[in-house]
Amino acid sequence: MPTHPPQTSHDILHNIFGYPAFRDAQQAIIEHVATGKDALVLMPTGGGKSLCYQIPALMREGVAIVVSPLIALMQDQVEALKQLGVEAAFLNSSLDADAAREITGRLARGELDILYVAPERLLMSGFLSLLEQAREHTGLALFAIDEAHCVSQWGHDFRPEYRQLTVLHERFPEVPRIALTATADAPTRAEIVERLGLEEARQFVSSFSRPNIKYRVSHKSGARQQLENFLETEHPNDAGIVYCLSRRKVDETADWLKTRGWDALPYHAGLDTVTRNANQMRFLREEGIIMVATVAFGMGIDKPNVRFVAHLDLPKSMESYYQETGRAGRDGLLADAWMVYGLGDVVNMRQMLDAGDAPEQRKRIERNKLDALLGYCESTACRHQTLLRYFGEEHPGRCGMCDNCLEPVATWDGTQAAQMALSCVYRTGQRFGAVHLIDVLLGKQTDKIAQFRHAALSTYGIGKELTSAQWHNVFRQLAAAGFLESDVEGYGGLRLTPAARSVLKNEQTVWLRQDAEPARRKTQKADRAKRARAAGVNDDDPLWKALKTRRLELAREQGVPPYVIFHDSTLLEILNQRPQSLDEMSRISGIGQAKLHRYGDEFLKVLHE
Repeated sequence: MPTHPPQTSHDILHNIFGYPAFRDAQQAIIEHVATGKDALVLMPTGGGKSLCYQIPALMREGVAIVVSPLIALMQDQVEALKQLGVEAAFLNSSLDADAAREITGRLARGELDILYVAPERLLMSGFLSLLEQAREHTGLALFAIDEAHCVSQWGHDFRPEYRQLTVLHERFPEVPRIALTATADAPTRAEIVERLGLEEARQFVSSFSRPNIKYRVSHKSGARQQLENFLETEHPNDAGIVYCLSRRKVDETADWLKTRGWDALPYHAGLDTVTRNANQMRFLREEGIIMVATVAFGMGIDKPNVRFVAHLDLPKSMESYYQETGRAGRDGLLADAWMVYGLGDVVNMRQMLDAGDAPEQRKRIERNKLDALLGYCESTACRHQTLLRYFGEEHPGRCGMCDNCLEPVATWDGTQAAQMALSCVYRTGQRFGAVHLIDVLLGKQTDKIAQFRHAALSTYGIGKELTSAQWHNVFRQLAAAGFLESDVEGYGGLRLTPAARSVLKNEQTVWLRQDAEPARRKTQKADRAKRARAAGVNDDDPLWKALKTRRLELAREQGVPPYVIFHDSTLLEILNQRPQSLDEMSRISGIGQAKLHRYGDEFLKVLHE
């Protein structure tokens, strides 16, 4: 076992990781686990979860075993730890037999501080026996169960092997366990506690506020062009993720972006493993790559300088939305969470939920989660406030970092329009979609209207004061407010809910948001320039370019992602502070002793050129 002189958690934080102080609950978690106690940690993406097990691993005797379901994350974490002088390794299916044998040999000889293991590897009887030997000879510091929400069979990240991880407590009851996740909802938390036997573990729930993320939601109006306008004006050279609901849409969107000159790659479960891994590696190790993906991509992606997450389709819940948008801005610098959605998204998501094979009680929970997300989309309130309130946390005031705060949305009394729309749904038999209903309201003459004799209805042509686009907004907001729902079992059209009765009987006023026209490009460009100044960086600054170029060169020489050398936030501090010596360089956040000796002179040269 590597020998380290006894150090406090602060010593390790500063000397090895290069940070001046702990964030939020990190120190309390570390001290709790370091004393041999179990913990369940709920912390947002980018909140510093890995330090919560890495530091106690270095404080305690023996090797720490980290269970992770993600090969790419293991590799990145191990590379990052090696850069810091920590003896770390991983065991998963990417290793051949000789490489795996070498790692298990190092484990048996006590040469490792931290070992990352895939759950299926850990559960092998031979590996469990090896852990028992390690316990006797060198000791086991702790077990860290990362991405602990993988125990939930209702989540898209479910891993059946996670259900068997109770074997750790059964065979090694004296070894402390720390389970970590960024998934915040109470049902998942309860399932983690039950499935992993963590009833006695102390729960640490951090603030889920991400003040550096700017949230924006718009209705769809040519989604691809809306996306390109967003990229051109605000993120022309940045790395980001574009989420789509289907594999087909991922492929089509990635191909379209390529034809428009963007460096875009697809990622979904339908791609062969070689292509999927190659695309993921490019995203991690190159600058400015846009990954177009389904939700299969993202969990455990440790790239800190993702500057935007865009949704071209509606996620399934507030938890999914929070988790996916949380992959932006992990370095603490400004980032965007941008989404467009339409009534079709609402119908599609509800159809998917209702057609699933989950028990009815679970479907009801999922419908409520989707309704909460729709309410968030249509809300005129501060988005940071709305998000945090959903997770049971209060936000002190308007954030100044969302569309509703920066460009407050006007509302209008849409009661009469709502009554027209709901009446049209009822009189056409509650079996048609929004497109046909709008044709009826506008008095259009189509074959379908003639076929069903809808031109004779009292609602035919009564809605000519509004445009087709405005009627789409009305139907979308009525669905979001719970006055309409999709009829999955019938024709897939819209039907009234019990809540619609009070509107039709004129007992309830309906206020609708007045969607603004898309901002002009020059305004968006001015906003981007303002954001760049706020972040303290100008992409055209020659010194900033030189620092990033040297980082990329060093990363390529070692075959690691650039952020393993230094995060953007560390590079930005070097740019702003302009250290003149190694001593001054050592005061930069993110530069510990190992990185100072390894890279300090390299970056001082860049500053002095």
